[in-house]
Amino acid sequence: METRGCSTVIVRKTNLTPKAIIYQKFGTKACYKLEEVQESTQNGCPGLAIPQKGPSLYRCSLELPELFVVSDTFKKKKDAEQCAAEMALKKLGINPAGDNPTELEPWDALIERMTYLFSNEFLQSLHPLSGHLRATLQRDGELCGSIPASVVAVCDAKLSNLCKLLNPKVELNPFLALSFVMRTAARLSGIVVTSKGKLSIQKLNPYPSEIRKLSDIQKSDSPHNIMVEAVHIPVSVDRTVQPVSLNILSDKYYLDAMAQKLGVTDANKVVLSRTIGKASSETRLYFVAPESSMLDVSAELVNLEGHLNVRASYLCSQSIYGDAIMASVGYTWRSKELFHEDISLQSYYRMLISKMPSGSYKLSREAILAAELPSVYTTKSNWRGSLPREILCSFCRQHRLSEPVFSSVSLPFKDSSLSRSHNEVSDADGVELETEYANGRAISTGDQELVESASMFRCKVKIFSKCQDLIIECLPMQIYKKANDAIHNASLKLLSWLNEYFKDLSMPVEQLSYLAHPLNIQFYPENFFKEFLLCPSVHNLQHRVTGRKLPEIRTVDLPCTSSGQDVCSLKIEGLDSGVFPSNGSLLCISYSIFLVTEGKHVKELVERNDEFEFELGTGAVISPLESVLSQMSVGQSAFFSMDLPSCEYILAAADDSGRITSLLTSQTCCLDYAVTFLCVTEPPEERMEQALFSPPLSKQRLEYAVQHIKKSCATTLVDFGCGSGSLLDSLLDYPTSLEKIVGIDISQKSLSRAAKILHSKLSMKSDTGIKSAVIYDGSITDFDSRLCGFDIGTCLEVIEHMEEDQACMFGDVALNYFRPKILIVSTPNYEYNVILQRSSLTNPEEDPDEKTESQSCRFRNHDHKFEWTREQFNNWATELAKKHNYSVDFSGVGGSADVEPGFASQIAVFMRKSLLQEDGILKKENWAENCKVVWEWKSVDSSDSSL
Repeated sequence: METRGCSTVIVRKTNLTPKAIIYQKFGTKACYKLEEVQESTQNGCPGLAIPQKGPSLYRCSLELPELFVVSDTFKKKKDAEQCAAEMALKKLGINPAGDNPTELEPWDALIERMTYLFSNEFLQSLHPLSGHLRATLQRDGELCGSIPASVVAVCDAKLSNLCKLLNPKVELNPFLALSFVMRTAARLSGIVVTSKGKLSIQKLNPYPSEIRKLSDIQKSDSPHNIMVEAVHIPVSVDRTVQPVSLNILSDKYYLDAMAQKLGVTDANKVVLSRTIGKASSETRLYFVAPESSMLDVSAELVNLEGHLNVRASYLCSQSIYGDAIMASVGYTWRSKELFHEDISLQSYYRMLISKMPSGSYKLSREAILAAELPSVYTTKSNWRGSLPREILCSFCRQHRLSEPVFSSVSLPFKDSSLSRSHNEVSDADGVELETEYANGRAISTGDQELVESASMFRCKVKIFSKCQDLIIECLPMQIYKKANDAIHNASLKLLSWLNEYFKDLSMPVEQLSYLAHPLNIQFYPENFFKEFLLCPSVHNLQHRVTGRKLPEIRTVDLPCTSSGQDVCSLKIEGLDSGVFPSNGSLLCISYSIFLVTEGKHVKELVERNDEFEFELGTGAVISPLESVLSQMSVGQSAFFSMDLPSCEYILAAADDSGRITSLLTSQTCCLDYAVTFLCVTEPPEERMEQALFSPPLSKQRLEYAVQHIKKSCATTLVDFGCGSGSLLDSLLDYPTSLEKIVGIDISQKSLSRAAKILHSKLSMKSDTGIKSAVIYDGSITDFDSRLCGFDIGTCLEVIEHMEEDQACMFGDVALNYFRPKILIVSTPNYEYNVILQRSSLTNPEEDPDEKTESQSCRFRNHDHKFEWTREQFNNWATELAKKHNYSVDFSGVGGSADVEPGFASQIAVFMRKSLLQEDGILKKENWAENCKVVWEWKSVDSSDSSL
């Protein structure tokens, strides 16, 4: 043992592994869970990469009372466990070195670091703190070389981290770091000088003249002024945030100018906060240390008096006292020159709203007054702005929380089969999953595609404080085809819930719990409100300071308006083009938003966007704007007024925030909107169907076909227009009598996806009963003898993608030449589009011929060449059946045959009436092979030689 002063320190301890240290601290509370992960190798048919079982790897998750971590993958279980333990120790700030850390070691490191910082060598380095030291050498008199202790505490990252090791609360309280720096300086009496009652440090022996010359420290003969625009944040909430200008002389220390703006003569009293915003930013808060903080800096806990500046403290998540100045100025790693850039009122308010989920999304869209955080994550191609995961991570960083922990769980394919997935999936998230699954969409390219093609995913998210207290966890039960979709949807659930809280920061715990339950969110009130303690006082403050009583405005009744906000004086101009938007479509608009005073005497532009695109029906814009656009057609313009939103949004959007603040505080105002509907991209058919059907219509069609196939006891099946193989894929999850399945389509991309999915599934499952499978590239209107004589044929939502004469040709070819015993054909019911598109048609009893063009429905998909009414479909199928000796039954899915306008998808089931002797016998001279084999599979024990 070694004795240093009054402290006794054990120098040598037995080496402990990270897992052993975890056990010492947590005992049985540490829960390790191992997960086996399979490596993938590539094998299989040409052109296809097929996952095969490779060496096992292991991943370990470690759950402690304070945090949750997941290790990397390892070949050995114990390595995965040790990795998880090491990650946990790192997050806890524990150094798992060979000689376990003692309390004295950080102090030794702190003394060593401080000694280096005031060395001659350091002065010449390109370091932010050395820039401050060089600048202080130009101060006059006894202040020459005197540097504020706060600068030392925050401008050297290594020293700052050592302070955090001594006390993690340094993260929240800048005066704790000051205390450690001053106590360390007191031990360096032969190197630096400190004065009682002053928060400054000075090198004892002056720097040699040669060092000063090498460091370019000399008075300038022609100093110049540097003007820096900043923001003054008063401690009193009754005073508004105002712009302020800093006049800095190039040959002076800039903190002296900052001190003058803060009302003190000594820059050594100025305290710096941590940086705000990006890691490379020099934006900080500057304030004056309360007198009490300078009385006894030798104590670890400093008793502070004075008023907390709630607005400044909220911005940087540190305790800021008294008036503060937010400025972007200082010394950097990049140059010896003073860095500076202007900070405006708009910058301040943008920082303020960036700490809200909706605000962060609005900023990413550059549409602060028009955009809103979407309520639904549909597809990455339709989403605009920062993705949900990015927004959630940004939110946690803004509030000084730990990074969110995403646990993406891969589920075996058999556990997420089509037969039961709809029982686990709900709402819009689940609809997205089931649609993708039913259509057999590929996931991505390369190995990731191979792994995910045989899996479904569920994501859990946990949010911890910096002290690793669990605040929120989201444990959704929905499963998805893509791991990223699971992550984004879970993130959006959390963001939506947090957004509701930020809309009403006085919301009681019971209401928060009520909103959290359907989203599978659990939160811990004590930890939650501790982390968001300042939110209510800061955001409610904006309404109290800048808000004024709004004028009483008579509103216009708007059909389709679901928002509680008022829209008045709505006027739509321009000819009706007949092209209306529908849910799921992508709209492109231009808009301008003006702040106008009562009586329209003053009109100031606040926000403008010449091309703004968003998906209708997901809540991606404010509700009143979406309601107005739902009544417009392409080419029209709308003009309307609306009452004011939160003033912080207005000030964040306006370039001239000072002018806008003056109007808001002196007059009654509202917002005027001018919107032009530029164009619309219609959504895919399944996206419209998702709004009404659960399970989705596409899945209902598949289930209908599967049930008929099972009842038919068919052994052979051909799917005309098989696409990505969704029907063939889903059939493999059911016990059927099928032995041979065939698919045909003209889309090579879709056929490639179908082949990959079927090959993967048939190779892994041995109990399907399928002996052979073939995928053909070809047209279903061209005769191919290999498609003749099947027990059952299917053609689901295909004929509408052809011209009507081709659809009729397919019917003749299928029933006259291919002649399956049963043929199932489905197609959209055009009459149901009125419900899908939420059109405002006239009374259904009125003559449809009298409907105007604007009242008629659009096709469900831009690729549809026609869509038939029930009467048209019945006539087509009845004549076809009579012509080729078939009977036909009519049915459908989605809706009801007894309720107008019938089924959403109408279905005809053709059944061959009689078996003639020549049926199934194809003469050799009639053989034809017009289709190309894309993929072919045989079971190992199959004796079928027809393929």
